[in-house]
Amino acid sequence: MLDIKDISISCADKPIFPSAKFGTAINYKRMDRRSFFKKASLVGLGVLASKFHVWSNTVFFWDKPVHNIPEEKGLSRQWFDSLYEKGEKITYRKSKNELRYIGMPVGGLHSGTVYIGGDGRLWLWQIFNTAYDGEREGIEPKNVQWNNGKELVTVRPRDGSAYIEPAVADNLRSMEQGFAISTLVDGKQVIKELRENHWDEVAFEATYPTCRITYSSIDFPLDVVLVAYSPFIPLDQDNSSLPLTTIHIELQNKGDAPVDVTVTGWMENGVHKGRKDFDTVHKRSFLAEHANTQVLLFSCDQVPTQAMEAGDHGSMAFTCIDLEAQPTTRLEEWPVKPQEVKADRVDSTVDFSDLQVGAFTVKRTIKAKATSQISYAISWYFNNPHPKLKLHLKDAQSGYWYGARFSNAAEVINYYLNNREKLESETMAWQQTWNDTTLPYWFMDRTFVNIGTLATANTMRFASGRFWGWEGVGACAGTCTHVWQYGQSMGRIFPDLERNLREVTDLGVGFQSDTGAIIFRAEYEKRPAIDGQAGVILRFYRDHQMSSDSTFLERNWPKLKKAVQFVLDQDKNKDGMTDTPMENTLDAVWEGEIAWIVGLCLAAIQAAALMAKEVGDKTFQKLCLEYVRKGSENMDSKLFNGEYYIHRPDMLQGRKMLGSYNTCHIDQVYGQAWCRQVDMPGVNRQENVVSALKALWKYNFTMDVGPYIKTHLGGRPYALAGEGGMVMNTNPKNEDKAYGDNTTWQLGYFHECMSGFEHQVAAHMMAEGMVDESLTLTRVIHDRHHAAKRNPFNEIECSDHYARAMASYGTFISACGFSYHGPKGQIGFAPKLGKADFKAPFTTAKGWGTYAQKRKTKGVCQCTLTLKYGQLTLNEFHLGDADDLSLNKKQLIVKQNERSIELVELKRTDGRLILSFKKQVMLKNGDTLTIQWL
Repeated sequence: MLDIKDISISCADKPIFPSAKFGTAINYKRMDRRSFFKKASLVGLGVLASKFHVWSNTVFFWDKPVHNIPEEKGLSRQWFDSLYEKGEKITYRKSKNELRYIGMPVGGLHSGTVYIGGDGRLWLWQIFNTAYDGEREGIEPKNVQWNNGKELVTVRPRDGSAYIEPAVADNLRSMEQGFAISTLVDGKQVIKELRENHWDEVAFEATYPTCRITYSSIDFPLDVVLVAYSPFIPLDQDNSSLPLTTIHIELQNKGDAPVDVTVTGWMENGVHKGRKDFDTVHKRSFLAEHANTQVLLFSCDQVPTQAMEAGDHGSMAFTCIDLEAQPTTRLEEWPVKPQEVKADRVDSTVDFSDLQVGAFTVKRTIKAKATSQISYAISWYFNNPHPKLKLHLKDAQSGYWYGARFSNAAEVINYYLNNREKLESETMAWQQTWNDTTLPYWFMDRTFVNIGTLATANTMRFASGRFWGWEGVGACAGTCTHVWQYGQSMGRIFPDLERNLREVTDLGVGFQSDTGAIIFRAEYEKRPAIDGQAGVILRFYRDHQMSSDSTFLERNWPKLKKAVQFVLDQDKNKDGMTDTPMENTLDAVWEGEIAWIVGLCLAAIQAAALMAKEVGDKTFQKLCLEYVRKGSENMDSKLFNGEYYIHRPDMLQGRKMLGSYNTCHIDQVYGQAWCRQVDMPGVNRQENVVSALKALWKYNFTMDVGPYIKTHLGGRPYALAGEGGMVMNTNPKNEDKAYGDNTTWQLGYFHECMSGFEHQVAAHMMAEGMVDESLTLTRVIHDRHHAAKRNPFNEIECSDHYARAMASYGTFISACGFSYHGPKGQIGFAPKLGKADFKAPFTTAKGWGTYAQKRKTKGVCQCTLTLKYGQLTLNEFHLGDADDLSLNKKQLIVKQNERSIELVELKRTDGRLILSFKKQVMLKNGDTLTIQWL
């Protein structure tokens, strides 16, 4: 038993903080509470509780917990500086036991979930349309037990079971698939499969949407590199939505002599995988030729009629893109010995209970120090959405978008083969563009990786073209407005999908034309949600900006105007602050004037004013601007307590119901955050906003959430002891009944760390110049999802691959200070870190590329905009934080490639330089726009 006299106790005791580099720690002489809890008995704790009042309250009085997040975070300047370093590429290694949880989505958008594991084998195969709310949620539908500090509680998939006990690849590898390599070593045939236990080292380099896996062993003459991806081309959602994955293997001869090598790749017929009631069904594997390439096709024959409507009915295909590849319709021997595999082109038909695995084998002689490449592709086709989706959604009744485009998996492979050069070159061009940056590798990884949710069973694209999604895989239906509105990546990478969601769902099936209300789950609900309604309006403005012209806005303005009016109508006392009780993202109806909802609505009305101006609706523009003026003044004067924004109770109801009231809420300046994302003026006083963000850092952020979640119960475990995070809502003043007189189960949300909300705050902090804090918050989220702990590609909230986490891309937008307005032909940058030597990717309505600037001497600057894909039309270029740059056009050179560009105006407005071109600049793929101050 621990001797109490050996312990130095302080209620502000410092925890062991994870450093910027995972796996190291800053150690303190004092014992932190987390270590203390592990070593002390409950009897010892009881003695301490009797002597230290704060400990007594926080540890034992769970009904009245005391705020216990330390105001000082204990982070050194050296630690902050490490966050800015470019660092090393994100690489997870076998030698560090970092591969077992990795599951990178490697299929096309909206085509189910296929993971590639840390050692290069495919797993999960959630492609059979099984996910559905209340039936099968998450990637692994299991409940786990978790000790919340008081008792064991049951955690469901939607509560974070995969966070507590992450899915292990080896437990969910349901199909036989892999590669084996055979060669002579000292006269003996040696076989190595591409799997973790066959190699001394396996290194997984994460560069979503691609990955690069390297296999090496000292006693093997070859190193192997495997690169995997599904075509992923920003702005081209069609070619990014193929139910297909591609695997490219490079063999590297390390020696000074030629090496003869045989490679076999295999894939199981997974059609109707796992069925137990198919006694009369047969599996079929047969060859066909597509685009001069042999393709193995997998299907089932004599399937009962009823089963043909099931989610697992369909087909698969497998090919090796090599003219020398020898096919085998069914492997007979296990384990696979490539040198002994015989070509077999005869159709294979077996009983359903038998294993049927097809293969392709390639023999090569690789010269000394040379390399050789072999490529494979796997496609699937399961075009029967879940039957309950068909009951709810008319669009689901005709199947998926890929089902309307193709008839079977063979046609998918055929399309890929015929368009392979374009699909692969443009995918790799994006991967290279995204990673060709001065920003830290870890930062680029974490801010982009969540777009992978589009390549999981969390989203669907139906035959009609309609985009649809859960909140998290199989949980909470209806592309929920109050969740999806946080996401920033889809609107920037695949803006057509967002515009489809606006028109088909938000102003389509979910729209009530008589009131302008948008039902927040469309067919799955009957009510609007006020935050979701405001979020739709804000996304409309962003999606308009990401358009090449005003057509999208103009054709939707009549309905959108009604939606805006609905928000205006929710202000009962006409003070510019929404006060009608209504559903919000915290699943409760709150009374009163709530800062985060008021601010979000003000931002939405301001966006509406800007859109009204563009369509020429001056009367409505004036109405909106007046509302924002009045509301902003009242929000700053009545909802700001001198340090942060609060929730003012309803005059009649008081604090009877659940609310945030005088507590510090994570979304309190969310409306202002949206203003920064779409480059419009703020709706709150700047000094108040910064104060509120500093309060969130002071009261809600901690480098170790352990003490807080052990004393503030009811929350779901999305961050655990020893991990950093920003708590949703805290009571720093330790008020009694801080959350209302009659709290309900939703209070548990307040005690959680949900990454989507955290990303929103990180993006806002970055935009307001709180760069240290923004990077720290993003980094602790990144470290929570390190592969040594759990799947780095899966941020969990209410189930896996949660949509709100796509807010992470907003932090990248803020880091670049990026602004864009396609219809106006405006683009701008104001980098928040590394502005002296900055380089980063950008996307626009019809093109993407790289922006770079060098400003190492005062008054001297060179900006270059290089287009890598598509086209870009510009009338203006904006540059932020440029007070030292001259307004004398004679000191400025502007060129498109080698052709001089004439300016009509050069002015400084609102802290930025604006260059207006005399003639519209049209950039195409490969073009560079150079702007240089001499």
